[in-house]
Amino acid sequence: MSNLILKVEGMSCNHCVNTIEKAMKELGAQGKVDLAGKRVEVEYDESKLSEQAIKEAIEEQGYDVVQ
Repeated sequence: MSNLILKVEGMSCNHCVNTIEKAMKELGAQGKVDLAGKRVEVEYDESKLSEQAIKEAIEEQGYDVVQ
């Protein structure tokens, strides 16, 4: 398993947290959102999922991955 920490802009409430964590779960990854720190920590299997796919899944929900 690999860990990835992304800086994400546009998150402001628990709905945002739930939306991103649900999107990560649908990909087969485990996401943990730090709303105050504007970060998303993702644990995933790099043999099944790419970093780019994770970023795209977050951006498809309407948030901006800046790192």
